[in-house]
Amino acid sequence: MNRVARRFRSLPIRARLSMLVAAAVAFAVAAVSVTCWFIVQGKLYGELNADLESGASRPQPAGQVAAALNNCAQTPSEAFPFGPRFKGYSQLVQSNGKACLYGTSQALVKVTDSDTKVAKKPQLGEGEFRNGVDSDGNAVRILTTALVVDGGDGTYVVKDSALLIAVPLKSTQSTLNELALILLLVSGIGVIGAGAAGLMVARTGLRPVDKLTEAVEHVARTEDLSIRIPVEDASEDEVARLSRSFNSMTSSLASSRELQQQLIADAGHELRTPLTSLRTNIELLTRSEETGRPIPEADRRALLASVKAQMTELAALIGDLQELSRSEGQRGERVQVVALEDTVESALRRARLRGPELTITADVQPWYVRAEPAALERAVVNILDNAVKFSPEGGSVEVRLAQGVLTVRDHGPGIPAEDLPHVFDRFWRSPSARALPGSGLGLSIVARTVQQAGGEVSLARAEGGGTVATVRLPGAPTPPPEAPEAPEAPKPPAGPPRSALPAAE
Repeated sequence: MNRVARRFRSLPIRARLSMLVAAAVAFAVAAVSVTCWFIVQGKLYGELNADLESGASRPQPAGQVAAALNNCAQTPSEAFPFGPRFKGYSQLVQSNGKACLYGTSQALVKVTDSDTKVAKKPQLGEGEFRNGVDSDGNAVRILTTALVVDGGDGTYVVKDSALLIAVPLKSTQSTLNELALILLLVSGIGVIGAGAAGLMVARTGLRPVDKLTEAVEHVARTEDLSIRIPVEDASEDEVARLSRSFNSMTSSLASSRELQQQLIADAGHELRTPLTSLRTNIELLTRSEETGRPIPEADRRALLASVKAQMTELAALIGDLQELSRSEGQRGERVQVVALEDTVESALRRARLRGPELTITADVQPWYVRAEPAALERAVVNILDNAVKFSPEGGSVEVRLAQGVLTVRDHGPGIPAEDLPHVFDRFWRSPSARALPGSGLGLSIVARTVQQAGGEVSLARAEGGGTVATVRLPGAPTPPPEAPEAPEAPKPPAGPPRSALPAAE
């Protein structure tokens, strides 16, 4: 059985659907055919039974009955007491099982124990129907009932005798055989038609699946993600939903690959400048050593400082690229309840180290959010570093956290209106900030981190000059009961940290 099931599952879907449809139709047709045959059989036998009851219901002449019982003839007589309506077999059955021809019967019907039982205890109005055979082996329908005799002064039942009448079943059986043959032919045609219809339906229904299969094979063979499967707009069946899902998947993959290629191209472009500068500086230092011509001490210190700065910029760029390349699953495993005010305070300490000549004021109120602690702190640090970087010497930066809204306002040159739509793009830097250190990925990381925490971030020109950064994060002023207390933010490093924020202004 398991072997048959495995072989069935190994067949193509079209073949399986056709076989299942054919089997279902065959079962239904067989059930209907058998039911129809038994109903017709019941109707035909009912008519025969009615004819037999009509023939046996008349009282028999006493003299003919007595003569038949006394002589017990085995050859037919010319009398036919049942009238012209009944034509068939008639005989009298005695309690000892002996049968005597009666009427115009041409042959004897074989007597059984059931006939003898009726003869032994005849009951008026009672009889037994059965199928049997005559002495020549022909099938007959038999009724054995009490022998009722008309004695002139009334009717009475003859003891130890019964009346057996029968009709041939040849025409009835022939009709039933013809009906069975017709039903068998119709059933076969129905099953074959059902199989063909099932195959046609399977082909029609699976045509979109064939297109989907061809599309998948094409993508696997050519890596062409531009292919789309046509879907009717009004269609809402499972195949249409599968096709739409495939189109959406290929569209997302194509978009992801384009973004990946763009990221690689942009990263290569950004890496070219610091690598070229490093190569030039190192070649100068190497040539000085090879030729024995020392570089003036001031120039040497400048070259080494430039090399160090370029190495720092490369490290920052690599760190930002690693942050952007992290998957959703890697970030989702580290999400927890974070005290945003502690994160902001930690970022403020680092910002004050970065800009000791600036006046940084803060108004921070409690607020708890669900986010990745390290990524959230890096996003806040990037925003504050951006404000410090573009604030004039002796300027001020105002930081405020209230009801989940963090605002950072500086008094720098501000962002031109035409640059605002691009500030969160990867590797984008405003013309005025390209000379400053930065990878051009900081604000992209900020936007991505805030969006993953369910919030939103924006930059706008502030009244009176400068820029205001606004971060909105969903949360609550108190931690949820089931959440553990947020861990204390790590202490800042001893030296001033680097900034991963691009020059957005």
